[in-house]
Amino acid sequence: MSKYTPQELADQLKDGLLSFPVTAFTSELEIDEEAYRTHLNWQARQGVAGLFAAGGTGEGFSLSPEENALVARMAVEEAGDVVPVLGSAGGATYLAVANARAAQAAGCEGLLLLPPYLTECDQQGLEAHVDAVCSSVDIGVIVYNRANAIYRADTVVKLAEKHENFIGFKDATGDIEAVTRVVATAGDRLFYLGGLPTAETFALPMLQLGMSTYSSAMYNFVPEFALEFYSDVRRQDRVAVTEKLNRFVLPYLDIRDRVKGYGVSIVKGGLKAVGRDAGPVRPPLQDMTEQDIQDLSDLIDAAGIRPAEAPALASA
Repeated sequence: MSKYTPQELADQLKDGLLSFPVTAFTSELEIDEEAYRTHLNWQARQGVAGLFAAGGTGEGFSLSPEENALVARMAVEEAGDVVPVLGSAGGATYLAVANARAAQAAGCEGLLLLPPYLTECDQQGLEAHVDAVCSSVDIGVIVYNRANAIYRADTVVKLAEKHENFIGFKDATGDIEAVTRVVATAGDRLFYLGGLPTAETFALPMLQLGMSTYSSAMYNFVPEFALEFYSDVRRQDRVAVTEKLNRFVLPYLDIRDRVKGYGVSIVKGGLKAVGRDAGPVRPPLQDMTEQDIQDLSDLIDAAGIRPAEAPALASA
């Protein structure tokens, strides 16, 4: 039984920081249930407004349907009594529907609908994809605008009119004109969240477009800093945001950009750097080198944002 109606969920999520917990793996790349539960328990109690299980940072793309359902269930069990937990639905339409139903069965309050697995598709196909998923569940659905799933404003409005449980629009394109069209056309019917890689970089300008929140990957390992940054953004404190960008976020991006795919790997590297190891990433991603992790650890210390009771790595 959901604690939130779809609209109540939207109201909860739109005015707080959101995050996607990593999925912990063993050295054999199996799900590490104990480590994942420990991480969820910590993440839920730091002040975030909602957690999305098996999302991009959670390597949902690498999970089997059975693993996706397991990850969602564990997230609800460990964090659902503290914050709303949302699942994810990806892949072909039939698989996305199966993921969505499994997330609802696990007790998730909503879900993020990832792009379908197709080389390309147009608005009619995207509309049918979202229609199938929204029709299959009662919980809130947020679409992810990225890659081969770029929704026009008229498509978004049509879906919002048809499905009460279609509640949110997450953007990872940064296309200001397109996003403005969606926000201006759909208005308050939906809530809008930023989903560009390392969303802190874009948070302040995207707020001006109507995106009141975003998903923070770095919340996984420096939650206090991530929450302070979000607070600065919501206050539109440009001086404070710029200071934090220069002190940590921009140097962090320099490390992230050393290797393709580090956008996820650096989050697990950050957890290792703060003494909360969640294991390796699954292929086709690759783990950070020990030097990269050391550099990240040194940056965390230089920025003064190491979490309480988190040990520093020994210098190389």
